[in-house]
Formats: sequence, C-alpha cells, structure tokens
Amino acid sequence: NEDTVYLADSKNAPYGPRSKDEIIDLSFKNTDYLLSKGSKIIVVACNTATTNAIEELRANYDVPFIGIEPAIKPAAIHTKTNAIGILATQGTLSSELFNKTVAGFTNVDVIEQVGTGLVTLIENGQLESEEMHELLEKYLHPMIAANIDYLVLGCSHYPYLVPQIRKIVPEHLTIIDSGEAVARQTKKILQKHGLLNTKEHNAFQEFYTNANPAVLQNIIGTEYSAIKTDF
Repeated sequence: NEDTVYLADSKNAPYGPRSKDEIIDLSFKNTDYLLSKGSKIIVVACNTATTNAIEELRANYDVPFIGIEPAIKPAAIHTKTNAIGILATQGTLSSELFNKTVAGFTNVDVIEQVGTGLVTLIENGQLESEEMHELLEKYLHPMIAANIDYLVLGCSHYPYLVPQIRKIVPEHLTIIDSGEAVARQTKKILQKHGLLNTKEHNAFQEFYTNANPAVLQNIIGTEYSAIKTDF
C-alpha cells in the first residue's frame, strides 16, 4: 500500500571515489529533495552513502533512515570454504563501518575488490558491453581462485550485473545483495513508528533522475516513467 519516490543522483555518480564530506553534502541534498516530495521514511539506497553519511543524516533529520550495508554477516556465517568475496566501491571498503563489520569475522578470509568503472558503465546503460564483461572477468577471477563460495554485492548498482556475473562464476557460488533484508527492515520501522499505510489503494511509484532519463527508463522498464529533475 505504500507510495514510493525514487531519486537517482546519477549526475554525481559514482559516490565511491568521493570524500566523506562530499558524500555527506550530497546525501543532505538528496534528503531535502525527498522530503520536499513528502517522504516519511528514507532508504539510503547506496552502500557508500550509508557507510559514510548515515550517522549524520540521523542526527540532522527527524524522519527514520534505513541504511544499506554489504551483507557480510550471512556470507561469513554460511560459508563452507571460509572464504567470501566482496565487490564494492572504494568508499564502502575504506569506511570505518565496513571494516568494523569485517573485523568481527576473524575466521573467514574476506577477499575485497573495488569495482572501479562498473557504476559508470551501468549509469551509461552499458550493462552488456564488452568493457563490462572484461572488467567483471578481471575482478572476479582472483576471488574464484581464492575459493570463495559467497559473493557479496556491496553496491546497490551491482544487482543489475547478476546475469553477467553468473556467466563467469561457478554454479555453486551464492550471490548475495541486501535488497530483501532492507525491504523487511523498512516495513519493521514503518510499523514501529506507526507509519504504515493501511488504506488499500493503487500505490504510485515515481522515479526521478538528474541525468539522462533514458538510462533510468531502460532499467525500470516501460511500466513506469523516468522523470528528469533539476537538483
């Protein structure tokens, strides 16, 4: 029953190479825009923004925030080879929050890989390009050689790459992202704060982007419209 507003800050992507202060400033700007659209809860749908700015967002705004972190815990708990891979941005892998999480699993070998260039290709609509395939081959083969049995996608862009990743990694390897866990947590927090929309209606979904709307349109399909916004 929930209406949703999605904001793609594609003009400033990728966040991974940016400084912590830049990421905080952009996150505040994005939050102000979403609040202007009437948002009652905000999902920070970016691992880099979560690991660098979630504390500042919660300290400066009254609405609840749901963060996204790489799903290291389930991978570390269920691995049979004691080796897991994490494909993420530099901003996520170098963050204090990420390193604190990894430090809790000393018995597991965590193979980290910065996905340089992947977000830019995704934002440019080059999901199935030869350059994309070459980058994924380069990033994934060392993890496969290290005998990982779980691959954690530590960027909210990367689930779009699952079909390409599947062509490279062994069949037994499990790919994990945070999507379902984030959805469950969002519902839990809405319930906790008495914010659930209990009225049955045709919920609307709006998709905004500050870059080329054709790229976002290609991702969301024809059921919805990508709206160009200036912010």
